[in-house]
Amino acid sequence: MTKKLIYLWLTVAFTQFNLFAQNQEQIVVLPQTKGNLEGTLLVPQTTKPMPVVLIIAGSGPTDRDGNNPLGVKAQSYKLLAEGLAKNQIASLRYDKRGIGKSSNTAVKEIDMRFETGADDAAQFLDTLRKDPRFSKVLVLGHSEGSLLGMLLAQKRKVDGYISVSGIAQGIDEVISEQLRPQAIPDSVKDTVKNYLATLKQGKTIPKLMQNMVIFSLFRTSIQPYMISWLRYNPSQEITKITNPILIVQGSADIQVAEKEGQALHQAAPKSTYLMIPQMNHVLKLGTLDPQESQQNYQNPDLPLAPQLIEGIINWIKKLR
Repeated sequence: MTKKLIYLWLTVAFTQFNLFAQNQEQIVVLPQTKGNLEGTLLVPQTTKPMPVVLIIAGSGPTDRDGNNPLGVKAQSYKLLAEGLAKNQIASLRYDKRGIGKSSNTAVKEIDMRFETGADDAAQFLDTLRKDPRFSKVLVLGHSEGSLLGMLLAQKRKVDGYISVSGIAQGIDEVISEQLRPQAIPDSVKDTVKNYLATLKQGKTIPKLMQNMVIFSLFRTSIQPYMISWLRYNPSQEITKITNPILIVQGSADIQVAEKEGQALHQAAPKSTYLMIPQMNHVLKLGTLDPQESQQNYQNPDLPLAPQLIEGIINWIKKLR
């Protein structure tokens, strides 16, 4: 099917505090075999070519603004886009396949593959590459989007790659680490480890142990997706990127430990590493207290950690 980019110009624009110009907010629609993928392109009003950042969302049913129905209403990606726009940097953020305005592109769980996320991001990146308004095209992946961004940076020309709160380990190691302190039987933990090893070999598991943890992780319909995800180790994938790399990690992230960002930087020693004190997983200032983090996740009025915008802007400005 011939892909056609449709721009729907919105009349809504907002005035920046430090600029008299207005930003143009455009809806980008990418027709698919089934339904449409939809995103928001925020462009500062200027006659000069400017950089643009493609924002790839994290895991779960997260929409283009960084919200999801599982208790996250932080508006992190929307705030990030607005912060970039104040500094004459455009951005494109989008609803993932099956989410928000892209919900009509959903596929059956058994047909899902990890690489599909990178393929969808590539479609949006291609539209940015064709747009003469943009001098540089950069990719920013948050959380799970960090790995998707790595895959995209390998298959498409990008001028820079930014990982924010991305893991360095393979998903099998992450799952095992998360289960280790939990009060579940050792037999279940051992079974999880064995099942992950089987899937990593590309083999499915026809008969599962009767346990809710096991079912949630290894139900038959999710196994093909897990097999595709287990092919990738972020610490290995990041070494395949030949473009400039910025790695950002917060010290108050209860979902992705600080050591993950450090490990990614060690794997790609030429990268720039930015550790932001007190930044949590939704990119705002907080602590490692779970209750405070939960409140933080649901507060769209809290600003992003100032060092995040500042660090990204300074890094982009240094790119040649």
